Amino acid sequence: AEEGEADRVPKRRRQLSPGRIVRFAALAIVGWIVGSLVLFLVSAQLQRQDVSDSAGSALDSSSNTLTSPNTILVLGSDARTKETSEPGSSTGGPSRSDTILLMRAGGGASARLSIPRDTVVDIPGNGRNKINAAYAIGGPALAVKTVKTYLGIEINHLVEVNFANFPDFIDALGGVDLRTGCVVSRINGGFKNGGYTLRLKAGENHLDGKQALALARTRKNECRPSENDLTRARRQQKILGAIKGRLVSPATFVRLPLVSWAAPKAVRSDMAGPSLLGLFGSVATGGSPSTRVLKPSGATTLPDGGAGLVVSEAEKQAEVARFLR
Repeated sequence: AEEGEADRVPKRRRQLSPGRIVRFAALAIVGWIVGSLVLFLVSAQLQRQDVSDSAGSALDSSSNTLTSPNTILVLGSDARTKETSEPGSSTGGPSRSDTILLMRAGGGASARLSIPRDTVVDIPGNGRNKINAAYAIGGPALAVKTVKTYLGIEINHLVEVNFANFPDFIDALGGVDLRTGCVVSRINGGFKNGGYTLRLKAGENHLDGKQALALARTRKNECRPSENDLTRARRQQKILGAIKGRLVSPATFVRLPLVSWAAPKAVRSDMAGPSLLGLFGSVATGGSPSTRVLKPSGATTLPDGGAGLVVSEAEKQAEVARFLR
């Protein structure tokens, strides 16, 4: 009987050693990261709308977007999807690029330069006009050629912001934190007219996707009527900085699969998945450049009687040199 009782004595369970726990944790982290990278590449492949046919000929040769400096033209047009309920939305016909931002990223490079949309330039083959008209006249290719000709620089890649999916990307990040002044902005007529009304208090604000997009589009601010397109350009760069800060936040690691799936859907680009991944990586790990916007020196009259802005040659050359160094 004593032998039977001895047989029934439970064996001591083997405890996991600290070293084994560390190995399991490391494997789980690696798996989480690899899985997220795969999600990014799959999403990029599924969502990719190749712009190579329309803009490829205008773009210059490029190198690895993570390890070498590249110049990327970022455009945001006033076009909307057909499902939008916002009045004044452009759902058919040509649209103008209301966001024109140059980024220098990769290989440790980190710079940004915005061009005000009303800047008057020579559009190749189409005479003098506001720079944002180039996209409406000739699509991405002419927009790229116009910026290259105006600034005298090479452009390696094109990124068009997808307004329909941009809010989802911000929400996947868990929103962004941004210090702003007082903002009251009625996008496309405001809420009463089927649009959207953005209200932000002065100070630190946590923005969801819809708010971030509305702030990026805000040109007329009822709190500060003196604000203009230059203010909007600076604000857009600050939003980009807030996104960068969120990308490297430890809290984002938990949301990494959501972010990886949503990020490629927020843009339309000539880049395939690996290059786009390199761009996001270089932006996330690069420095925090100062906000730079071409400063107009005055106004001019267009051939059609409209008014536009003029940037002096000295201002332009100084900003380009600062951007490329």
